Amino acid sequence: MAGLYFEEFFEGQAFEHDITRTVTEMDNVLFTALTHNPQPLHLDEEFAKKTEFGQRLVNSLFTLGLMIGISVGDTTLGTTIANLGMTDVNFPKPVFHGDTLRMKSIVRKIRASKSRPEAGVVEFEHQAHNQRGELVASCLRSAFMKRKPA
Repeated sequence: MAGLYFEEFFEGQAFEHDITRTVTEMDNVLFTALTHNPQPLHLDEEFAKKTEFGQRLVNSLFTLGLMIGISVGDTTLGTTIANLGMTDVNFPKPVFHGDTLRMKSIVRKIRASKSRPEAGVVEFEHQAHNQRGELVASCLRSAFMKRKPA
C-alpha cells in the first residue's frame, strides 16, 4: 500500500508527483465518446479550426480525472475510504493534444472525523501544469482517509 494514513498528512505538505503524462488525441476522443459528450470542440477538427483556439481542446473532465488520478499513488492508494467532494474546479488554460502534464498536490486542511474515530478528512489542492509551466487545471478535493491500524 503506497498511500498515506490520515496521521501521516500535515497542512502545507506538498507532493510533486513523478508521473507525467502526454495527452493524446486518442485519450481525448475516447473519453469524450465514452461520456457521450457531443461537443464538437473536442471531436471535430474542422469545427475547432474556426474557434479562437484553432484546434480541438482536450475534454476538461479528462484533465480533472488525470490530475487526481496521478496523485493517488503518492497520497491515497489503499488508504482512502471515499472521495467526499470536489470544489473550486478551474481550468485557466486549455489543454491540447500533445501537451505533457505534471501534477502537484498540497494538503490544505486536515480534521479528524467526529462520527468515525477510525477516519479523518484530508483536503487536497490538486494542480496540473503543462510543459510550459502554465497552470491548466486545479481543484480542491476532500478525501475520507483511514487512520493507522491500532
